[in-house]
Order: sequence, then C-alpha cells, then structure tokens
Amino acid sequence: GSCTAGGAYVPAMCDQAIIVREQGTIFLGGPPLVKAATGEVVSAEDLGGGDVHTRLSGVADYLAEDDAHALALARRAVGSLGPLGGKASGRETPEAPAYDPDELFGVVPADLRTPYDIREVIARVVDGSRFDEFKPRYGETLVTGFAHVDGWPVGIVANNGVLFSEAAQKGAHFVELCSQRKIPLVFLQNITGFMVGRKYENEGIARHGAKMVTAVATTSVPKITMLVGGSFGAGNYGMAGRAYQPRFLWTWPNSRISVMGGEQAAGVLATVKRDAIERGGDSWTEEEEAAFKRPTIEMFERQSHPLYASARLWDDGIVDPRKTREVLALSLSAALNAPIEETRFGVFRM
Repeated sequence: GSCTAGGAYVPAMCDQAIIVREQGTIFLGGPPLVKAATGEVVSAEDLGGGDVHTRLSGVADYLAEDDAHALALARRAVGSLGPLGGKASGRETPEAPAYDPDELFGVVPADLRTPYDIREVIARVVDGSRFDEFKPRYGETLVTGFAHVDGWPVGIVANNGVLFSEAAQKGAHFVELCSQRKIPLVFLQNITGFMVGRKYENEGIARHGAKMVTAVATTSVPKITMLVGGSFGAGNYGMAGRAYQPRFLWTWPNSRISVMGGEQAAGVLATVKRDAIERGGDSWTEEEEAAFKRPTIEMFERQSHPLYASARLWDDGIVDPRKTREVLALSLSAALNAPIEETRFGVFRM
C-alpha cells in the first residue's frame, strides 16, 4: 500500500524493505500535494513507486510482483536474520553447489579487462547455488547477498564493475546488516577502484566511498577475502584488502594487485613529462612517449603478479579457483573458533 508523509520513514528506517510493483508507494508528499506545492504533475508510481525506490533511490531493497511474491521475499529475509540469540554459528547441513566448480575456468575470462557476471562465480561456490541477493536492482556494480558455504552462513560482497556512490552506500548498508547479525563476510575482489571524474566528485564519491570503507574497517565479524581478478586503488580498501585485517586473504592465479593499472600509471607519468617538455618549448614524439612508458608498464606487470605478492606475504596463498569453496570453508571454520565481538562503528559521514 501507500506510505505517505511520516509513514514514509517507516520503510526507510527498516533493516530490509520490500515493495510491491504498481501497488506500494513511498513519498513524503503524494501527487496532489506535489501539484499544489510546486505545480508538478506526476503519477504516484513515478513519484514513489516500486521501480523508483528499488532502482533509483534505494529506499526499498526488494521489488515484489504481487502480494504472494512479497510474502515469499519476507520469509527469505527472515531466513537471513542469523542464528537465534545473536550467536555466531548456525551451521546448516553442507550442500554441494548445483553448478560444477570445474566450470569456473570457462566462466572467468583470462583477460582482466573482459567483463563477466560475478554471480556465475558465486553460483559455483555457495551451497546449492542459492544466493539471496540484497538490493539486486540498486548499485548494480556491487553484488551483495546471503548464502551458505559448506553450511556456514555468510554475507557475500562481490564486485561486478567499478564502484559508484550507490554501490558504496549499498555495501555499507550490507556490512552493517551482517555485523548486527554476526554473520561472517566473504569478499570476492575484482575491482578497478571507485569511479572518478568531475560529475562523481561533485556528487560526493569520496564521502560515499568512505561509508563503505568505514564499515569494512570497523566491523568485528570475520572477514575472508578472495582476489578473483584485479585489486586496484581504493577499491582494495572498500573490499577488505590486507590493511583492513581480513582473517584470511587468498588469491587466484589470474589476479593482479597494485595501486593502479600499469597502463594508467604510465599514462599519468607520461602526461606530466609531456607537459614539462612542452612548457620548455620542445616536442615529444609518440615513439619517445612509448619508450618512456615501457619500463613502468613492465614494472607494474611484474610486481602486480600474485607470485610477487605472495612472496611478500601480501596474501595468504594462491589457490586453485576450483578449490575456492573448500578454502573458504576451512577459513570460516578456523575464524569462527573465536567468539565474535559486538561491532562499534565509527562516524558515517552523511
């Protein structure tokens, strides 16, 4: 139904909110009030319908097609509340994934620049390939949701592209939920970083990104990180890189880790060099620029390799992608031997 005026704050304050398509609405002022106050003519659905709040505003988390679907989503949400009494266990009977982990070699491209759907990896890691995705229509470049790995309940945070403000807010919200419920977090890293550019800086990408970084840095639940692709820049911070004290950090053989990509680093240095040369009244040929970039690109390629990283204890080891599930299960089993403390978050800059 409709949540208007003060009632609009009820779903906005919930841990998780479900809204029915073309039936539920959330707004501080309905269409008649909007028309009287501003002269704008808008339908209830366009003003505060299910599509608006699950895709654009993020006020609601799940979009139901009808009441029966909404009740099913509610039951699923209750199933993800965590163990009774706030205890950090609740292990269920393990179940093999419905999709064969051996298929990972065909799912994940060899070239890190080739995009793919991280849900295909999740489906080959979690029990029964069941994944209760949180906010699936909002901040789509970050995939979050609840699942089980070898019977252990986990919250999964996985990259599906560059991080925008919406994705960072979604990630912070999800980490808060898992912290409240004492559910361990599994991070699947394949990240180039947070989005850059004037438009995004003006929108506060640094402030929104800081919410996710703060949540990840201060949560007390066990964090297990798996590098399944690139790990570059500040994206490493938001996805529980080494400095953010995951209990374990594992890496795939195809992964790469550095402050930024080699091409980008070489491009930045070349731009600075070119500007200096041109200020002096000289010119710089394309051949000279390529020769200048080559040592930087080669250095980044060598030092971002997982063997280089493991040799310096930047991670806990390189694993066969087909063994990801087993490695995560053993990591969770070890981490959950210790009691989980209550989380005390820092200040989230709003």
